[in-house]
Amino acid sequence: MKIYRYPIKDSWKDLVKRPVLEQKEISGLITDIFAEVEKNGDKALREFNEKFDKADTQSISVTEEEIENAEKQISNELKQAIQQAKENISKFHASQKQEIQKVETVKGVVCWRENRAVEKVGIYIPGGTAPLFSTVLMLAVPANLAGCKEIVLCTPPDKNGNINPAILYAAKLCGVSKIFKTGGAQAVAAMTFGTETIPAVNKIFGPGNQFVVAAKEYAQRYGVAIDMPAGPSEVLVIADEQAVPDFCAADLLSQAEHGSDSQVVFISTDLKVFEETVKAIGQQIRDLPRNEFAAQALENSSFILINTLKEALEFSNLYAPEHLILAIADFEKYIPLIENAGSVFLGNYSCESAGDYASGTNHTLPTNGYAKNYSGVSLDSFVKKITFQQLSKEGLQNLGKTIELMAEAEGLFAHKNAVSIRLK
Repeated sequence: MKIYRYPIKDSWKDLVKRPVLEQKEISGLITDIFAEVEKNGDKALREFNEKFDKADTQSISVTEEEIENAEKQISNELKQAIQQAKENISKFHASQKQEIQKVETVKGVVCWRENRAVEKVGIYIPGGTAPLFSTVLMLAVPANLAGCKEIVLCTPPDKNGNINPAILYAAKLCGVSKIFKTGGAQAVAAMTFGTETIPAVNKIFGPGNQFVVAAKEYAQRYGVAIDMPAGPSEVLVIADEQAVPDFCAADLLSQAEHGSDSQVVFISTDLKVFEETVKAIGQQIRDLPRNEFAAQALENSSFILINTLKEALEFSNLYAPEHLILAIADFEKYIPLIENAGSVFLGNYSCESAGDYASGTNHTLPTNGYAKNYSGVSLDSFVKKITFQQLSKEGLQNLGKTIELMAEAEGLFAHKNAVSIRLK
């Protein structure tokens, strides 16, 4: 890990830089994969399953029988945990529904806005070393609440051609329409173009590695929307003298274990807490099954001593973290200073894992500095907002002259005439 003691502000721009990935080679590979899937459909997907996942998949579709068998493989305790998480996520996202509000801007002119669900959405769920069944909840629950007509899920199979049973259970619980055995950039391509079995969708959601991220960005060239540009997971922890070093270390490692390209940043105003947190990381990492990933991630991570909490939040806003943890006293006092963050966790007991799984907020969040201009996934991510207006005869009489003057000033006389002909 890289340790910085009271760095001058001129150096902050360098400290907030993320590890740079080689894009040229990835871009060429994504282009080839998209071309192959567009041309050969399911056949290409089966071949990519063999090539990238060493999986033999005669059929891309997951059957009802496979879903039923998956349910039998999960303990009742895990089922109950998934159900409670689903209830909390549903409760929080349902609260985001808004009533239609009609506004009379001028006498006789009424304007309002209504939501319409994105009809077909695609959900990408990573498999491999960390099958993220929790992401099924985070995406399928708000998609259902929004009223999406079709929810398509793609996830990579294991070497036996099977999907993790917890992913299948969560998908059924949350009303996913169709599940397919394909991962990586090829899954994104399949949801972009459609194949013999996989339908094309209007918007693609979900996290993934650098190839999935690049594929989602590439899909936009074909008129498919995405939730956000997002990369490797990250967390920034700010701690003062009352923070608990063991808690801070655990939060940092919880992000570092996602993968070697994850990034964690620790900022403290207290030397003792700073040193004890660094020590606690060394102790805790030894017991982690994924300690190799965590250790590699720590190499790209920064531990910073800083003078004041105000400066710490200034640094955080520049970094714009996916997850921000305020392990500080009087955190409410500092909430107004937060400008850029995907999701914020307040106090010693608000661990980032709560948001990842079951508190109710969404864990699909902007990374790589995109918290400066993107929000995390919410109910709004699954709807389009359509504006309506209704002008009565009186309304057009009240507003007509304004429209005529503006249209004429822009030299758009047909626009002016559309009003004038009615007024006459």
